[in-house]
Amino acid sequence: MRPAPVLAGPTIRCLAALALVCAALVASAGARAADVIAIAARVEASAVETRLVFTLSAPVEARAFSIDRPDRIVLDLPAVNFQIPADARAAGGLVASMRYGLFAADRSRVVIELAGPARVVALATEPRDDGAHLLALTLAPVEAVAFAQAVSADAAGFRAASLRPAIEPAPADGDDRPTIVIDPGHGGIDPGAVARGGVHEADVVLEFARHLRRRLEESGRFRVLMTREEDVFVALTERVAFARRAGADLFVSIHADSLSSAPQVSGLTVYTNADEASDRASATLAARENQADALAGLVTEEARGEIADILRDLTERETRGYSHVFATTLVGGMESVARLNKNPHRQAAFVVLRAYDVPSVLVELGYLSSRRDIALLTSDGWRERATAAMADAMERFFAPRLADRAEYRAAVSP
Repeated sequence: MRPAPVLAGPTIRCLAALALVCAALVASAGARAADVIAIAARVEASAVETRLVFTLSAPVEARAFSIDRPDRIVLDLPAVNFQIPADARAAGGLVASMRYGLFAADRSRVVIELAGPARVVALATEPRDDGAHLLALTLAPVEAVAFAQAVSADAAGFRAASLRPAIEPAPADGDDRPTIVIDPGHGGIDPGAVARGGVHEADVVLEFARHLRRRLEESGRFRVLMTREEDVFVALTERVAFARRAGADLFVSIHADSLSSAPQVSGLTVYTNADEASDRASATLAARENQADALAGLVTEEARGEIADILRDLTERETRGYSHVFATTLVGGMESVARLNKNPHRQAAFVVLRAYDVPSVLVELGYLSSRRDIALLTSDGWRERATAAMADAMERFFAPRLADRAEYRAAVSP
């Protein structure tokens, strides 16, 4: 869940008690949730050191790692439900900024951007009289050489801590229907774009993806899978690998980005993969989206690990052709229900579109930097119309294949 609105009046002591009650209620409801709730975060800075303190509902074991490019401290924790007020001040001193959230189903991560090279002086959980616990990280400034040495010393442990189990798609079990993989962008420690008022891209696109999946499943014509079904981080390369392991016939990545430098830009845009972007704005957007793994403190290898050969090259060309066909079909189908960007079909080198054998598109539903788009993206009525139109576009794209299936052939009069 995303940070809750600030509650006026209650002290941290009252909030701690409230968190414990909420945890019990969630557990009694049978919902999947972290056992530990984080309800506050603060930075205490002095000329000598900086302390980052989280208020938790229970103690946790945490590990800290130093990583560079840029200089950061990463805290790995068991699963924590972060319910920290959106305007909580958690910057100052050596802490330039931070992000937090689920890194895997059973793990959370805090990524701290440093204002300067720093070393971890202390990391400990301390109990309080009211039942809450404080997780305190203490940092002290160091020279760049010392920080580089810490990064080198932490490298092996950090790589091991960052290993994530592959997401395995449900087996097809002889199901020969077209397989569509829906990819809600961002999630967990990576909320994506955040609009004024606390609207998070990761939440908007997940809700849209759930509605789209339901529509497609109701038709009975498709096998539908999602790369994530909750607010959890999924690496870009893992999203691609998931689609390939699933034998996907179509991969649709759903986003709702923000262009703070150009708030006048709005409307739905469909992107297909290309080595060179169709325009500067698309190149900038792809470069930013491709940094999602790094923002989550994940160091990944280059996605293009396969050996190129003639057959692979031909397959990739054919796949890009199908991607363009679907993009054109989708843009045409969305005209009546969505505000389209003035150039609704664009191209750029998105990592998430790199499956050479799976037709893939990235759909920007709109931009959270546009008030008009936010109003649409958060509207139940618009979501219903838009998912219906998108599902219809998929039906038309797969129409030749569906026509070959016996159960979909029309009866022929004698």
